[in-house]
Amino acid sequence: MYSQDFLAVVDDPPVAGAAGAPEACWTLLIVDDDEDVHHATEFALADLRVIGRPLEFLHAFTADEAIRILEGRRDVAVVLLDVVMEGEDAGLKAVECIRNELRLSALRIILRTGQPGYAPELEAIANFDINDYKTKTELTRGKLFTTVTAAIRSYEQIRRLEASRSGLELIIAGVSGFNAEQGLEVFASAVIAQLATLLGVPADGIFCLRSERDQAGAGGGTVGQPAVLAAAGRFLLTANKPLTALPDPKVVEVIESCLREGRSQHNGHSLALYFSGRQGGDFAVYVESTAALPDIENHLLDVFCSNVAICSENVALVERLRTAAYVDDLTRLPNRVAQIEEIDRLGKVSRSPDRVLGLIDIDEFSETIDAFGYLFGDRQLQAVAARLRAALPADVHLARVGGDIFGVYGSRDVVNPASLRSILVEPFENEAGPHTISFSIGFASGAEADDRGAELQRNAAIALKRAKLSGPGNDAYYTAEVGMLTRQRVHLLHDLRAALDNDQLFVVYQPQFDLASGTICGIEALVRWRSGTGEAVPLDQFIPVAEQSGLIVDLGAWVLRVALAAQRELADHGHPLRMAVNVSPIQFRHHEFLRMVRAAVADAAIDARLLELEITESVALFGWAQTVERMRAIKALGASIAIDDFGTGFSSLSYLARLPTDCVKIDRSFVAALGNLHSGTPIAELVIQLGRQLGMRVLAEGVENPLQLQTLRSLGCHEGQGMVFAPPMAQDELLRWLRGREP
Repeated sequence: MYSQDFLAVVDDPPVAGAAGAPEACWTLLIVDDDEDVHHATEFALADLRVIGRPLEFLHAFTADEAIRILEGRRDVAVVLLDVVMEGEDAGLKAVECIRNELRLSALRIILRTGQPGYAPELEAIANFDINDYKTKTELTRGKLFTTVTAAIRSYEQIRRLEASRSGLELIIAGVSGFNAEQGLEVFASAVIAQLATLLGVPADGIFCLRSERDQAGAGGGTVGQPAVLAAAGRFLLTANKPLTALPDPKVVEVIESCLREGRSQHNGHSLALYFSGRQGGDFAVYVESTAALPDIENHLLDVFCSNVAICSENVALVERLRTAAYVDDLTRLPNRVAQIEEIDRLGKVSRSPDRVLGLIDIDEFSETIDAFGYLFGDRQLQAVAARLRAALPADVHLARVGGDIFGVYGSRDVVNPASLRSILVEPFENEAGPHTISFSIGFASGAEADDRGAELQRNAAIALKRAKLSGPGNDAYYTAEVGMLTRQRVHLLHDLRAALDNDQLFVVYQPQFDLASGTICGIEALVRWRSGTGEAVPLDQFIPVAEQSGLIVDLGAWVLRVALAAQRELADHGHPLRMAVNVSPIQFRHHEFLRMVRAAVADAAIDARLLELEITESVALFGWAQTVERMRAIKALGASIAIDDFGTGFSSLSYLARLPTDCVKIDRSFVAALGNLHSGTPIAELVIQLGRQLGMRVLAEGVENPLQLQTLRSLGCHEGQGMVFAPPMAQDELLRWLRGREP
């Protein structure tokens, strides 16, 4: 019955397969209880080729047998299904099972019946997803050709759509699995794995990066040369090596061509996808298979490439954020956070009582910047970092943990004062020539902090502060006692803040006398602190704490306001005396200092000529030009300036001669030593003579007895203060004392 109307089907040319490989076929299942129908159908379609492939025939004689075949063969394209077999509706039940239970949605079903009276209703055809219905008498050979060809083409289109959908779902699932926080290498490995999954081949692949700048972990290749960032399968051992190190020159050529031409490369057994990065780095992903790679739609590859490109930008962003979070931009060393995490990591791997953290601080670094500028300071930091990195073993962790502080964590054999100072002792070169740098170093043992990074950093910082209290160039180790003293200082700072806020601080005033006439010529304001328990807190305990914490700025401003208010009251009672107020170097350097002085003078409505600010000679380390400029501004206001504690610090006769000062004060330690020819009298005499030659007043403080007073008078000292004259007094007590001296 199939001898009529032969139809020549014009189709796509066949696709040549590999030599000896079986030719791909379209599978067609014939389901009919009449064996002659099977033979006739197979004979009629034997020569048919659709999209270059011939047909493969499967046979079933009952609906149940057809279902069993389809359960095992999911690649059937078309079923020619008889309606009436073991039952009147056996064919329809088979269709229902195929669609609803086997879920074969792409399979094309063509119903055939030799009994038109048993034809299903149109509603049944629609409900059961039947693709075509013919009576056996309708299906001449030509029409059978046409019907099967159309069904196979429809099946192939649906299969491609399903493959695209599956591919898209796979890409979306894979993208969600890319974790940018895990870094570039993990991302690269995931890209190889996902591309292989998308192609349905083993993950034999390479992720190759070409960057304008060298990439960490890229094998240390030349900048601009491709390097293997990640590899899998048979290429696994090539990871973190230059691309040219691959043993297969054909693979190298494919990847290099992909990167050079800026486009993907594809042949039967390999695929190299090109990606252009927006941060100056291009990369290629190469996957190969021993069997021919399956066809994959171009739009799927486009979607894959687009998603990978977006994810790569996210990874690059995270890498930059990670660098910003963990790497010091100036020295390119790890920062404090990175060192803490490294200490924690090593502590989890193994506990070692031998590990030590050393914090190296450049002495007087802020003063260096003030004197020479930030660029000089940056170069100094880079030079120190470079020398330490070059000299320290690779297993010693070096970091820049603060502005001018470097952290060195490693074995006690290396991290100790002698070893570190031997590295740093030689002068550092700069544009002005060799420059020697002084360092203070604090050490803390990992054992005392259980190798916990944050605690070890705190302990080393405590030791460093301890070292700096002894002056520049010193070392100190953290001990439990040092920790206890530091905690006491922290509690003291907390109490001092509370005292300033709760009016527990007060000011006392000590008169200053003209030694020649014996008359009072001024008053010095002195801050005092009485705790809540009524105990006096020594000045030498809380002032250093205030200076180190910066609280001295607020404390000094408060003292100045209180002292000038007291001076206003004294003047109103007929005692317009000079008021001397101490100024800390930190307070003097503060950018609001001059504004604060002007405001205090204006608020108290005093004559600025009655104000004398006492500063120490160390303010000159602030930077000579800045110091002189600020002192001249004070003089322009009308106030006078005294150099306090001259001779106890960084004394320099040139400083004293060049600074615009009015008075120099002899420290109480030299006054107490008067009569000692080796330390006291010669120094006091020298200061007095120097002051007189420079046209300055000379004031001796801490004059305790008549012998000291007589000696100072004989040396020509101008003024003095101390217990031999009067003790420090509260404001109301001072006012009564002044009234008692009135004639």
